[in-house]
Amino acid sequence: MNQHLQNILDLIQQNEKLSGDEKNSLLKSLKDADKELMITAFKLERTEKVKKTTAILLEETIEELEQKRKAVEEQAKIIQIENDRKTNELEEARQLQISMLPKELPQLPHLDIAVYMKTATEVGGDYYDFNVDTDGTLTFAIGDATGHGMKAGIIVSMVKALFSSGESRPDIKTFFNHSSDTLKGIELGRLMMAFIMLKIKSNKLEFCNAGMPPLFIYRKQLKEVEEIMLNGMPLGAMKNFPYEIEETEISTGDTILLLSDGLPELKNEKNEQYGYDKVKTEFKSIADKSPNEIVEYLKSSSSQWLNGAEPDDDVTFVVIKVK
Repeated sequence: MNQHLQNILDLIQQNEKLSGDEKNSLLKSLKDADKELMITAFKLERTEKVKKTTAILLEETIEELEQKRKAVEEQAKIIQIENDRKTNELEEARQLQISMLPKELPQLPHLDIAVYMKTATEVGGDYYDFNVDTDGTLTFAIGDATGHGMKAGIIVSMVKALFSSGESRPDIKTFFNHSSDTLKGIELGRLMMAFIMLKIKSNKLEFCNAGMPPLFIYRKQLKEVEEIMLNGMPLGAMKNFPYEIEETEISTGDTILLLSDGLPELKNEKNEQYGYDKVKTEFKSIADKSPNEIVEYLKSSSSQWLNGAEPDDDVTFVVIKVK
């Protein structure tokens, strides 16, 4: 029994003035009080243990959270370093891509030319090039390398080297066969180059297509757009592919449109593609204008379609008008 209660009990028992019933009643009350005190003491002890346990758990939790915070900070640093590396790589690829492009367009008495290229956030590997032979023959090409970043840049640089080395000056089929076999022979895996090249000499046009969109020709006299599609495998896809050559005549006022798939595959906020039909319709509506005006019109049309969004792929097109 609690010591204080025991003292009271002793006094009660020594008191001769109290009857037996009174003493028994007081004794019962003292025992009940002692029981309540014991229960309260037990609860206080258990509460104290819980407090100590909670304090220990709280301390361990704070320490664990601090460790996790430090781990998250370290992971964030690693991610930032990787993002910076990728950003630098993409910028290097973009600069490589731009460095491969002609610094100025050819000035020819019988042709007017305009070009537009917008690189995507992730460089898509679009490429265009030209040369003019001593007899005035214009060779113009557009390519679209598979992949993104530096991988696309590797393919672009190789095709640029093949084009600039004089390989494009013989007949078109020889260039396509040799270039495709060369790329395939290096065993670059899935790295390839979709490519379209045309030659214009006087009123004769010939071209070959290796996996690029169709060639569009606005016929001035007919007021119609002719769409010419040749189904060829991209350069580097397979050796000895039987590329086809298409020949046609062009007249004063006719306008040629070459493009990568970036424009027709633009998606709006409804996830709808710009599409080849729209390319053809928009081109026809403006084809009587100058190449620069046509380029500006198609730029504006594509921007409206995107409604402020950035393209997922490079957008490139070339407009050539016969004077």
